[in-house]
Amino acid sequence: MDLTIISNEKKIIMANDLIINLDKLHTTEMGIDRIKRNLEIDVEDVIKYCYNKILSNTAIIERKGKNWYIFVDGCKITVNAHSYTIITAHKEKK
Repeated sequence: MDLTIISNEKKIIMANDLIINLDKLHTTEMGIDRIKRNLEIDVEDVIKYCYNKILSNTAIIERKGKNWYIFVDGCKITVNAHSYTIITAHKEKK
């Protein structure tokens, strides 16, 4: 049996857990300020912005320990896997 297939299937199942619970996605006031500053964005609704990025067809979603890491459009969004709190977001380093 090819372990790569099992590994990829497990990642997909785990990522589905994040997608299924996206309605729980939230952040703090400090989180909003941090995300806007780090991504250099000026949007009204940071949570909706992140929500749409997570649902993007190009998003790569990984879970490491207690956090989800979403890589999309040159940025990395960090979400707590238990509370679905957006912790931070950064532009990816080149």
